Amino acid sequence: MKQITRRAFLGGTAGAAAFNIVPRHVLGGPGHTPPSEELTRAVIGTGAQGMGHIRGRVLAICDVDKHHLERGLQRAGKDAKGYTDFREVIARDDIDIVHIPTPPHWHALISIAAAQAGKDVFSEKPTTRFLHEGRVLVNTINRYGRVYASNTWGRRAYHRQLRKLISSGRLGTPLTVRLTKRHGCNFKVRQWSGRPDLAPEAVPSHLDYNMWLGPSPKKPYNPGRVHQRFRCYWDYDGGGLTDMGQHYWDPIQYALGKEYTGPVEIEAYAPWPAHHDAVGMWGRCTVRYKDGTTVIFESGEWGTPEPGQHAFIEGPDGKVLHMNKMDTDPPNLFREVKSFPDPPPLVHFDTAVRRRCKPSAKPDVEAAHRSCSVVQLCNVAIRMGRKIRWDPVKELVIDDEAANRLINVPMRAPWHL
Repeated sequence: MKQITRRAFLGGTAGAAAFNIVPRHVLGGPGHTPPSEELTRAVIGTGAQGMGHIRGRVLAICDVDKHHLERGLQRAGKDAKGYTDFREVIARDDIDIVHIPTPPHWHALISIAAAQAGKDVFSEKPTTRFLHEGRVLVNTINRYGRVYASNTWGRRAYHRQLRKLISSGRLGTPLTVRLTKRHGCNFKVRQWSGRPDLAPEAVPSHLDYNMWLGPSPKKPYNPGRVHQRFRCYWDYDGGGLTDMGQHYWDPIQYALGKEYTGPVEIEAYAPWPAHHDAVGMWGRCTVRYKDGTTVIFESGEWGTPEPGQHAFIEGPDGKVLHMNKMDTDPPNLFREVKSFPDPPPLVHFDTAVRRRCKPSAKPDVEAAHRSCSVVQLCNVAIRMGRKIRWDPVKELVIDDEAANRLINVPMRAPWHL
């Protein structure tokens, strides 16, 4: 049959009649996306953070906690079907994007499986539980040509201007970056410190605890280990550093132009020895790059803070005084570099999915892996109680097999990379 354009159809008698009986959103047009062009989503994990991922056209909700599942289905609406096994979700051929707001020990495996099934992925941070998972994830996303973003707080117009200022060379080199409470960073160190004395309790009937554990070691159930409190235990997360660190570090990594590389040396100031199971306190982590750039993470919750009042970013020729502000020393440095080329516009995830390109408003898979790696390496230094030297190309700790065992952690059968 001869094809009729949508405009011609609407201009005819049949089109006019259809216009009177077909809802406006089905026909599309300005301000309306027809269902055939709407991105379809699945949300795996509907705890506190996961509920915020239920947006747009959600066709599947998955959770191993039946209470969370019921709550997620109520929000998602009548089009969503409920599941307790993520593998059934990603087997569906009508889902475009898989959202993964599970605890971090599941992020890599579900992201990898989703990519292999032809889905794009929007995952919570931290990108992965341990560092080697991140490299496998990057390779998988690239191999299958999928779009991936990690749900950090993201990059904004300010970070583009900061990138422009730094790339101009106006601040000089090397640079020192400070991410501290004085600069607006709260790492929630005490909040996400674990308890080593939790007593075993009966698993509630609404929770599939074995599936919740997944690839992590089998430990006795206690409600203090699951549902938000998972951040307090090495098996599932890495405390406040991995909860908050990627939020703060990724946009600065982007501004420095280091989103696709890594440091060469990491040193921690923290109590020793670190507990083998429960995440503990720390005071400061110092990260150095090959070009001399130094990043100082400081909790402000343990030990003695670094003395003095320091700028957010400082080089030998200038300083940016405060995070997320344009004040500099000397003044008006941002204005001085106004004529320099602007960095490319930031691309949001949904736009990247439609264009089949990398997102940049939130980090793509390589940049997400690199920012997550920095905070993971800080935790390795805390747990080892010594300075570590890192090869950002091979992604191995140099001459330290004990530290490398924290880079590539065995998974509980039958789960594996």
